[in-house]
Amino acid sequence: MKKLSLIFLLSAIFASCSNDNDLARKADRLHKCFLTVDTHCDTPLLLVSGDYDLGKRNDEACVDFPRMKEGGLDAEFFAVFLAQGPRNEDAYNIVYQKTLEIFDSIHSNVRKNSSVAELALTPDDACRLKKENKISAFIGVENGYAIGLETGRIKEFYDLGARYITLCHSNNNDICDSSTDPRGAEHNGLSVFGEEVVKEMNRIGMMVGVSHISDEAFYDVIRISEAPVIASHSSCRALCSSPRNLTDDMLHSLKSNGGVIQICILSSYIRTPEPNPEMDARLEGLRLKYGEFGKLSEEQKKLYRKEMREIFDKHRKLATVADVLDHIDHVIQVIGVDHVGIGTDFDGGGGVEGCMTVDEMKNITIEMLHRGYSNKDIKKIWGGNIMRVMREVQEHASI
Repeated sequence: MKKLSLIFLLSAIFASCSNDNDLARKADRLHKCFLTVDTHCDTPLLLVSGDYDLGKRNDEACVDFPRMKEGGLDAEFFAVFLAQGPRNEDAYNIVYQKTLEIFDSIHSNVRKNSSVAELALTPDDACRLKKENKISAFIGVENGYAIGLETGRIKEFYDLGARYITLCHSNNNDICDSSTDPRGAEHNGLSVFGEEVVKEMNRIGMMVGVSHISDEAFYDVIRISEAPVIASHSSCRALCSSPRNLTDDMLHSLKSNGGVIQICILSSYIRTPEPNPEMDARLEGLRLKYGEFGKLSEEQKKLYRKEMREIFDKHRKLATVADVLDHIDHVIQVIGVDHVGIGTDFDGGGGVEGCMTVDEMKNITIEMLHRGYSNKDIKKIWGGNIMRVMREVQEHASI
């Protein structure tokens, strides 16, 4: 009897392994067949130091071209991120110059690796580059602080390749309120200037990014925007109560607008974190040690990120790929499969157990297959939906 039980157990294990291998092979085939897009990574934070080459494997970070190939990711939106700082003329001039430096670092890295990647500006570019077996490097701007008080800079950034701007970051700015500013609301949504920003983005065909903005600002954007908008890296508040995530009512509004939510795989936006006082204390010590991140030198920022990674590696309790799929499932149940995608936030805190770096992206597809997702739906989630929105925004442009 014991021998018979052992035979059944081994047979079950073998069948499970065989099924996992089948799903992995199918995921490989699917990633070769259709366009896969991640709408947010913060890797350009590393590029400005000058010693990070996207064309080489860089295991201390999450994203580079070799590992994009390994993970079957065709297109990445590289974020031009600016931490919120003072709001005065001198500060705007400084942040504008920093913005141009980050754009230049992306352009130079892509040019240096022109045999494997190119700057992409349209969905058609991405489709062409997929056929040429090249990576599409899209650009997005994270934090409208970069434009200061000059709407003319929106078109300037568009001409440099930016195809979305996330209106704010962790604090309020002149455009709108943030979902996470400890001081609370300043504009009670979008400011008058913020309304001008949204209209200008519509006019030139740039996607409006609503991740990070307050609920009131979100509804203002939905009311004002004549083109679909994107939550480039957000998740579902029904499953994780972070203010960075969208409520079900916000999801319904997003659907009415024709937009898309790109599920962020930053662990604390996927699963409500358990109390972790030791990690919290060490992170607070790190913040006290270095001060305001935006005021640090590039070398200090590099050290800060290194120490932060060490703290996370030792203390963080991560969500899983299965948890990520729970969020995708939820969006589909609430508003349908045509309004969801993936925005990892890699190199900005993103990463879950089973998908910590870009070379593990196929694990998300494997979990989709495990749950019975159709090839058609997987194609939409991995790129079809965001490219549809991008195309509609560009077609709406009046320039």
